[in-house]
Amino acid sequence: MGKVFTFDVGRCNGCYNCQIACKDEHVTNDWTPYAKPQPETGQFWLKLSEHVRGTVPKVKVAYIAHLCNHCRNAPCMPTCPVEAIYRRDDGLVIIDPVKCTGCKNCVDACPYDAIYFNDGLNLAQKCTGCAHLIDSGWKEPRCVDACPTLAIKFMEESEAEKLGLIAGSEAIKAERKTSDKPRTYYMNLPKRFVAGTVYDPVEKEVVIGATVTLTEGKNTLSVK
Repeated sequence: MGKVFTFDVGRCNGCYNCQIACKDEHVTNDWTPYAKPQPETGQFWLKLSEHVRGTVPKVKVAYIAHLCNHCRNAPCMPTCPVEAIYRRDDGLVIIDPVKCTGCKNCVDACPYDAIYFNDGLNLAQKCTGCAHLIDSGWKEPRCVDACPTLAIKFMEESEAEKLGLIAGSEAIKAERKTSDKPRTYYMNLPKRFVAGTVYDPVEKEVVIGATVTLTEGKNTLSVK
């Protein structure tokens, strides 16, 4: 079945270790035939984004790791005129830095904005799943190794299923999950968050036990 990434948003504390470890592994390091050096700026083969919901003092903050989904039906692959993009037996999708001619077709084709273009080297680049490390005996990529909360994991898909890391998971762009079949599974993605305090301006007191009704179009929700 191959390898997959899983990311539990509920476990991530926003330390950015994964993002830093990725840069440390790939910036200025030439891992040909897996990848040429990543530029110091402009590229994040794993990028952590911060999502703030609510307003002070009622706020929820979540962090989401964005990386190549190594899709089963990778939309980038058929767009490459020189077949520089290939899938390994373990499921990782690699852009061959030697074959790539810099046409940028794959950059435009990726719906997840996970492929970058290196102007200096005239080639497309992205997360390799640290395939060079996996092939040298590592069990996981640098980003996974650096995560102190085990929010991001890398394992056989069958193992992830047994551990319950796939059932109920989501994709970053859920509407594309069926067609692309990404191999990165997300849990606890942030949902809508509404919070507040009911205040009586006449009595100048907070109202305890009030029922509040939220309305959006034809949808209503009452909470006490």
